[in-house]
Amino acid sequence: MFLNVSQLRVHYADQPQAAVDGVSLGLRAGDIGVLIGPSGCGKTTLLRAVAGLERVSSGSITLEGETVSDGQRHMPAEQRRIGMVFQDYALFPHLDVGRNVAFGIDRLPRAEREARVAEVLQLVGLDGMQRRFPHELSGGQQQRVALARALAPRPRLLLLDEPFSNLDVDLRERLAHEVRGILKAAGATALFVTHDQLEAFAIGDVIGVMHEGHLHQWDDAYALYHRPATRFVAEFIGHGVFAPAQIQLVGTEVSVQTPLGALHDVDECPLPSAYEAGLCDVLLRADDIVHDDGAPARAQIIRKAFRGSEFLYTLRLASGEVLMTHVPSHHNHAVGEWIGIRAEVDHVVTFARGAGATSPPAPGAKRPLADTRL
Repeated sequence: MFLNVSQLRVHYADQPQAAVDGVSLGLRAGDIGVLIGPSGCGKTTLLRAVAGLERVSSGSITLEGETVSDGQRHMPAEQRRIGMVFQDYALFPHLDVGRNVAFGIDRLPRAEREARVAEVLQLVGLDGMQRRFPHELSGGQQQRVALARALAPRPRLLLLDEPFSNLDVDLRERLAHEVRGILKAAGATALFVTHDQLEAFAIGDVIGVMHEGHLHQWDDAYALYHRPATRFVAEFIGHGVFAPAQIQLVGTEVSVQTPLGALHDVDECPLPSAYEAGLCDVLLRADDIVHDDGAPARAQIIRKAFRGSEFLYTLRLASGEVLMTHVPSHHNHAVGEWIGIRAEVDHVVTFARGAGATSPPAPGAKRPLADTRL
């Protein structure tokens, strides 16, 4: 691995719990990793430890096979050849774009320095803007200048700490896609911190979900959504709720009894024996619930959020369970209205009834009894 973090722990003397506790992850050369989680989960502390801005209590950080941090060794940040892009961009207002970008390569000969500035500005789509000042640029352009300045010294690793948080919501996802293209074109290896899932999905090759100092899962976006490693990941990623359920064996097929009826022919469903009496909580995401006026199950809309092409409805069944569903925006129902719904679940994710945030799901198997006869 290009970057390897092993059992990393960062503990501040005035804090009862470690800010980062037992985190391990690996990042391949040329990949973009993203750390995501709620405020205070430790993602920025982890990023700062990789940068050399925080000392580690135990564990290790290696970069291209070189140990840069462990319990005894701490390579200073300026010796790690790591570039950083901060939340506030940290551009010098009295310097034009060209001199801002050249700030970290001022020791190069003038001709080489100017060529490198022109090269990275072209890479980030700001070719010809060397003489502009930061106040003459939009927020997105300022972010690109900060990115160009970080790339100019050819760092072996680039760290980005919530770089889009000061931008409009609509601009964030678009800029995340653009920055991903820039980093890929530069062949850069990067570690990115955000609290925004859309940004994480747009930019990351691999995404880590953190909670209370622990890394719950380090995986691609599809696996985080469909195969969450813990209950916290299942709740944090995407929109959905847990509903009481019971796993039953019907002939040679496993079914899951839910408030919306039975789920049949589902992938990776655990056996009933995975839980006492088969009782569990099943994750029902918003895209698992389909609005269907002909369905026998009815639910009342208790909240609606307009998302442009769709509504996110929060629903309550007559039995009291709360669900969520995405509905095309031309189905504009009023809060309080009852609508028909049905479940279409391809991936069943279940946890022990009332399990805690760190609990893993039960291992699943597709058609386990049929498989045993082969």
